[in-house]
Amino acid sequence: MNRLVMQQFPAGGPRGSWPAEEYAAAQRAAGRPAEVVMDLEADAFLVVSGGESAE
Repeated sequence: MNRLVMQQFPAGGPRGSWPAEEYAAAQRAAGRPAEVVMDLEADAFLVVSGGESAE
């Protein structure tokens, strides 16, 4: 599965995944598919585009 990482946010931030969720929502509002996934090895939330959604 090929995915493009659009943005990366540290998981240890005080707001948790909110910055990633807000960025993904803005991308979706602009017509670009985006979802937030967790990269456990990097301890980061990634906003990705492409591939199949988990929904």
